[in-house]
Amino acid sequence: MARAEAGGTQWEIARRRPAPELAAYVRELQGYVERASTVVRRREFAGAQVVVILEFEPRLHVYDPGHSTRHTSFPGGFVAGVDDSFTWTEHAGLQSGIQLNLHPLGARRVFGLPLRELRGRSVAFEDLVPEHRGLSEQLAELRGWDARFDRIEDFIRARLRAAPPHDATVSWALDRMAASGGTLNLSELVTELGYSHKHVIARFHDQVGVPPKVWARLLRFERLRHELTAHDAGARPRSWAELALTCGYYDQAHLARDVRQFTGDTPRALLQPGQVFQDADW
Repeated sequence: MARAEAGGTQWEIARRRPAPELAAYVRELQGYVERASTVVRRREFAGAQVVVILEFEPRLHVYDPGHSTRHTSFPGGFVAGVDDSFTWTEHAGLQSGIQLNLHPLGARRVFGLPLRELRGRSVAFEDLVPEHRGLSEQLAELRGWDARFDRIEDFIRARLRAAPPHDATVSWALDRMAASGGTLNLSELVTELGYSHKHVIARFHDQVGVPPKVWARLLRFERLRHELTAHDAGARPRSWAELALTCGYYDQAHLARDVRQFTGDTPRALLQPGQVFQDADW
């Protein structure tokens, strides 16, 4: 459990490691409460995961990609697919709920649809799993975060039991890419897999939602964010050029272009004090 305050906004964040049998599919499970004296509007950065938000009252407004006025709210929560762009969200000053960050292979099995159908979209949770309608209300009624986390894990187990196995080829490719931090040469990857570029891209669209090149870029961006938060306070500050080379970018300009696309801002936005509490991307 962590609590913090910055700029008139208070956060309460509860986290728990996923159960061992779910660890391959669940990247993070957290509960949150945010209180502010004014309307809170922020950019939610692109990330290498599928985000599930199961809100308690009141609802979050999720803006359509590329729009600053057109938005949707989702009674019962929503699912946001992998994409290479940021999204604006807004609430009136109070927000609470559960955030479930899924590895794409986990999301593919939990929701049972090709993840290309979720790319760049936020979809109502209850439209994807209508048999679990009312789950967010059930979570809100439970006492304490542990009981809510238990309920979410039961939901995931039930969905995984009923789902076909994940795609072993894509799973192997994702592991190789993760081990390289997104720097693995994609032609080399395709050669190692023994399939055509077209086949590999098609499998990624189905199982991940984006092609391998976009996934690699998201992995590099994720590593950059990790490097910024894991930096030793006593060490010499690194330049953006040094960080670019560490994280697999060609140069500082390459880093800045990707950050601009994924955040809508300059790299310095990643250093904002409150960003750590916005967590993985939502």
